Amino acid sequence: MGAPGTRLGQFLHWLFEATLILKGFFELAETLSGLALLGLPKNAVLDAAVWFTRHELSEDPKDQIANALLNAAHHFSIETQSFYGFYFTSHGALKLIVVILLMRGLIWAYPMAIVLMSAFVAYQMYLWSLHHAPSMLLLTLLDLVVIALTLREWHVRHGLAWRSPR
Repeated sequence: MGAPGTRLGQFLHWLFEATLILKGFFELAETLSGLALLGLPKNAVLDAAVWFTRHELSEDPKDQIANALLNAAHHFSIETQSFYGFYFTSHGALKLIVVILLMRGLIWAYPMAIVLMSAFVAYQMYLWSLHHAPSMLLLTLLDLVVIALTLREWHVRHGLAWRSPR
């Protein structure tokens, strides 16, 4: 199944490359978001939330979405901002490096990527168990697809996969 040179094999290789590109853009955005959080002044998140919600709350002080945003911003401490800034920057940068190494086709990068992404999947499932965020499940699902495709691609590049028994 999925032997190189077959339509399925070609599709799986294309899918591997497409998911790497998708992950690359996602990880670049995550890294830049983390850097932005690290570079923001201490009250920037609260100030932005106040600015975004002021018009809506002046018209309807009970607006649930505006109040939820403002409430979340009030609970977004400097420590939280620093943590997420560091987490997004390091998480995104590590995965971006892995994506670049895989795109370059370095054989040793495949097992490293599988181990690193598996560790992130385990951590993401831990976070999901605490907060039950559907977005965490989607991110984990994408990572599992990338892990499976990376494993297949690694085997194909080593010439180990899909050989018929002799």
